[in-house]
Amino acid sequence: MPTLASVLLVDDDPTTNYLNKLLLTRMGAAEQVLVAENGEQALRTLVQTCVAETTTCPRLILLDMNMPVLNGLGFLEAYGQLPLTQQQAIVVVLLTSSLHPVDLARAQQLPIAGLLNKPLTKEKVHTLLQEHFA
Repeated sequence: MPTLASVLLVDDDPTTNYLNKLLLTRMGAAEQVLVAENGEQALRTLVQTCVAETTTCPRLILLDMNMPVLNGLGFLEAYGQLPLTQQQAIVVVLLTSSLHPVDLARAQQLPIAGLLNKPLTKEKVHTLLQEHFA
């Protein structure tokens, strides 16, 4: 299983972030796990960590759909405006507990690599890493 230099968790629930960070760390899936509580914080994190050729730029973003300030769809729309070279280096996966069919249809038009239902599990992480980073 590959180990990523950095993963960004984007979820407004601190407990979910804590558990997901713990899971990724215990699995050795990431050297660094960054956390943002909404899409706006996530965009700021990308701007700060993805300048030049740094290893802190997340290779994977696990993104919740329903958040205050800037939700998952808003984040994806703004993310789509980033330079193409940054987008190609990052795999974005929606991690959500429920998704309205209209939101799902819209999300599939945006730059996502996949969709996972919560909760995140060891098996889901393993499959995700094999599919996108093996």
